[in-house]
Amino acid sequence: MTAIGFIGLGAMGGRMAGRLVAAGHEVYGNNRTASKAAGLVERGLRWRDTPRGVAEAANVIFSMVSDDAALDTITSGPDGILAGLDPSKIYVDMSTVSPRASRELAERVRALGARMLDAPVSGSVPAAEDGSLAIMVGGPQETFRTVEPLLRQLGRTITHVGGNGQGLVLKLAINISLGAQTLAFSEGLLLAVHGGIDPKLAAGVMAGSAIGSPAVKARAPLMLDLPEAAWFDVRLMQKDIRLALQAGDALGIPLPAAATTDEILTEAREQGYGGRDIAALFHVLTRMSGAPGSAGAAPSGESAAVGQPGEKACDVPPGATGRSARC
Repeated sequence: MTAIGFIGLGAMGGRMAGRLVAAGHEVYGNNRTASKAAGLVERGLRWRDTPRGVAEAANVIFSMVSDDAALDTITSGPDGILAGLDPSKIYVDMSTVSPRASRELAERVRALGARMLDAPVSGSVPAAEDGSLAIMVGGPQETFRTVEPLLRQLGRTITHVGGNGQGLVLKLAINISLGAQTLAFSEGLLLAVHGGIDPKLAAGVMAGSAIGSPAVKARAPLMLDLPEAAWFDVRLMQKDIRLALQAGDALGIPLPAAATTDEILTEAREQGYGGRDIAALFHVLTRMSGAPGSAGAAPSGESAAVGQPGEKACDVPPGATGRSARC
């Protein structure tokens, strides 16, 4: 049996690791906040105190963290994943990070004789729960074939798209559309509601029309009843949009929909919706419209400023220029 490691046991990673545990695999895990893994440990996950400990115990190591900085934290240093790799290991990073950072990490992994794939996912918490994620994979074809059976336990659509970093390019391309669709649907719903149409009726008709993509259909109900627990929050969406803008700047291509979405995501964070699901964009536009009391008070416990204590101001990706560097 292949011993599996999983580092990063948050909302998405924890559910994916849980599926591997439930399938009967020997799974070793680590998370920055150990308490978040307690339920998985009770179900059979074998805790290790460091990412290195996980890498040493497993043959295939997965990770799922929030950004470039978090990825560097779990991979570098004496307790990092790289310190636990050898030529027998395969490392699969499922985080959405910059293609540049992932390619640089893949070079470091290759220098150790090990192999690496980037395998970002498309889909939210429910898809991670039921194994219906779409997974885009970049890296050597033969390495992909080795881990494909494990990936098929986590997702429904598994596609090898090219070399290291290419999975991330495609994931960012998808998330441009996710952000822009959410914003456009919010705009249309705002127009319908201000035109005197019942919000639930308008959302249902719109989602059932030609514009009703799976993403729109899933989020339409959330716009009218915003959940406390986000499927995909505003901060992470803006991180991905800015990574896309950074990539677009590097390639010299215009991404106007991404740039506009970035501006409204900044407004969302200024209104205090940073930790809420991206369905909050409807509420953000409603508040921007000035309709008295139509969106209620700003979420409690969230700063109205984009630059919160301990957070990089505006979370602008390194090297971003032009509109992608705007706050």
